[in-house]
Amino acid sequence: MAEIHRIVLGTAGHIDHGKSTLVEKLTGVNPDRLPEEKERGMTIDLGFAPLSLSDGTRVGIVDVPGHERFIKNMVAGATGLDAVLLVVAADDGVMPQTREHLEIMELLGLRRGMVVVTKVDLAERDLLPLVLEDVRALVAGTFLEGAPLFPISSTTGEGWPPFREALERFLRETPPRSAEGVFRMPIQRVFSARGHGTVVTGIPVSGRIRLGDRVEILPGALTGRLRGIQAYRENVEEARAGHSSALNLSDLDYREVRRGMTAAVPGFFRPASMVEAKFRYLPRNRRPLLDRTEVRFHAGTAETIGVAVLLDREVQNPGEEGFVQFRLEEPVVVAPGDRFIARLASPLVTIAGGVVLAESERRLKRFKGFVLEDLAKKEETLGDASGRLEQALRRAGARAQKSGDLAREAVMPIPEASAALASFASEGKARRLRGDLWIHGEGWTEAIAKANKAIDAAFERAPHRSVVEHLAVREGSRLEPDVLDAVLEDLSTKGEISLDPRSRIRRAGRAPRLTPEAARLRGPSLEALQEGRFSPPTVEELAARLSTKAPSLREALESLADEGGAAGVSPEIYFSASAIEEVKREVAANISSHGELDIPALRDRIGTTRKYLIPLLEHLDDEGFTVRQGARRILRAGGGAAR
Repeated sequence: MAEIHRIVLGTAGHIDHGKSTLVEKLTGVNPDRLPEEKERGMTIDLGFAPLSLSDGTRVGIVDVPGHERFIKNMVAGATGLDAVLLVVAADDGVMPQTREHLEIMELLGLRRGMVVVTKVDLAERDLLPLVLEDVRALVAGTFLEGAPLFPISSTTGEGWPPFREALERFLRETPPRSAEGVFRMPIQRVFSARGHGTVVTGIPVSGRIRLGDRVEILPGALTGRLRGIQAYRENVEEARAGHSSALNLSDLDYREVRRGMTAAVPGFFRPASMVEAKFRYLPRNRRPLLDRTEVRFHAGTAETIGVAVLLDREVQNPGEEGFVQFRLEEPVVVAPGDRFIARLASPLVTIAGGVVLAESERRLKRFKGFVLEDLAKKEETLGDASGRLEQALRRAGARAQKSGDLAREAVMPIPEASAALASFASEGKARRLRGDLWIHGEGWTEAIAKANKAIDAAFERAPHRSVVEHLAVREGSRLEPDVLDAVLEDLSTKGEISLDPRSRIRRAGRAPRLTPEAARLRGPSLEALQEGRFSPPTVEELAARLSTKAPSLREALESLADEGGAAGVSPEIYFSASAIEEVKREVAANISSHGELDIPALRDRIGTTRKYLIPLLEHLDDEGFTVRQGARRILRAGGGAAR
C-alpha cells in the first residue's frame, strides 16, 4: 500500500466557484457522489477524494458544499482538516460564502492554507488584477495572509503546473497530525455495504484503533467490533488521526447510526448536554450578543440547538472573547480543545466560534469567581493532557480519584495517565492511597487539615477525654473512608497521634482536663464497678450511690474507659477492665467447648442477667473478639486470648 501522509486537505468557497472541478482535476475522482449533485452540478454534501503525490504518497481531500443552505454540511466536513484551499472564481470574485467559509476556517483553528483563483479563462483579463487584489484584502489579518495565491483554470490548464508543484511542496511541509490520545472519530457518513454490514466514515481527530477492537457509538452507547478498516480505499490494519477512514463494524444496525454521532474507544467519552467553552464573537456582528441567545451549535459533525449562557459579562460585544456555557437540546460528544461554530438559529448566519474547555455536569453560575478561575485553568491546559490530568486531580480536592476516571476526564489513554500519576507522585504533586486511588498534593494537605481540625474539635467538645472515636472524626472531617484512613496512618507514623485496637485516636502530648468533681469520682466509680463484677451498677444507680450528678459521673467513667480501666458497653452500663478480661476468657472457653457460643451456659457461668449479657456480647463483637454468623457467635480467627 502507498504511504499515507497523515494530513487531510479541505476546500472552502462560494457555490459554483469550481471547488469540485478542482478536486477532480487533482485526483481524477469526482467528489460529487449523489445523483442530485451530478444532475444539478451543485455540491450538496461532503465529497472525498484521495490525492496521489509524485512519489505515490497519498493525501485525503474533503470537498465541501458552497451554498449557504448547506453550511452545516460544510462545517461537518471541516472537522479534522489540517489545511485548506480557499477557492474564489475569477469571474465572480469574493462572495458571501467566501467570507463565511474563511471565518469558519479561522474559528475552527486552521492555520495553514493556499488560495486558488479559478476560472481565469472566463474572466475579463483587465479585471483579473482587481479580483486578486480583492482576494488579498479578504485574507489580510487571517491565517491566509501571505499564503500562496494561484490564478488557474481547471478547464484549460492555465497556471496549473506551478500550482500543482506548489501544492505538493505545501502538503509535504504540512506537519502530520499526531496520533496520540484516545481514538475518536466524528461520523460524517453511514451506509450498509452488502456482505459487510455497517460502515461509518470520517476523519479521526485523535488516537488510533486496530482491527478487532471494540468501538462505541455515541450518543446512544451502541457498541460493535471493528471487522474492517479502509483508508483511501485500501484495506489497512488501523485507523488513526490524520487518515480519512472507513470503519466496518459488526453487531450494529446502520439505521441506528447517523452523522453527528462519534465512534470512539469505549468508556472514555460521555455525551454532554452542557459544554463549557471560550467563545469569540465575530467583529462583523452588528449588535451585542445577549445572554441566553438561542444558537445552532456545531462541533465535529454534530449540530444541535441550544442557548449560550454568558458567564463573565452581561452582553458580549462584537470582537470580544469570553467564557460561555452552552445548554443544548441534544447531547454531543466533545473533548477539551475541540473547535466549535455557533450560528444564529434564525437567520442562519455564523456569529461566533471558539474552543471547548470541558463538558459540564451542572449549570454554572454567572459571574462567580471560582467558576471563572476554574475555566481559566482549563484554558491553560488545552493541548496539555498531563496538565489536564493534574488539574482534574487538583479539582477533586480532598476526594480520592481512580486513575481510570482521571484518564477519562483528561482524555488520556489509561497507561499514559498511570505513568503521569506516578511521575506526579515522585515529584510530590500527588499521593497514591490504597489500591488505585490518587489524591493531589494540595488535596492531601487539605485532608490532613480537615482531619486535625475534626480531632481537635472533638477534644474541645469533650476536654475530659483522652481518645476520640474514629466515627466522630469521620463525621467531623467529612473525608472519605479511604482518605481518612490514609491520613490517620500518616499522622500515626509521624507520631502526632496513636491508634488503639478499636481505631480510637489519641493526640500525642495531650492531657485530658477533668472537672474537680469528675476527678474525685474516678476512684470510687472504679471500685464500684469492680465490686459489681458482671452485674455492675448502672450510671443512674452509681450516681445515686455516690451522691453526684450524672454529667460529672459520665466524665469520670469515660475517662476511665479511655485509659483502659473500664469499658462502656452501652450508654448506661460500664464494666471494669478486669471483668471484661474475665468474660473474654469465659467466652473463649465456652466456644471451645460447644463449637459456638452457648449463651445460657455463659450466663449461668458468670452469674449475670440478660440486661448485662446482651450489651456485653455486642461490645465483644464491636471489639472484634467475636463474630456473628447469623444466630451463631464464634471467635474471630486468631482470637481466643484476651486482648
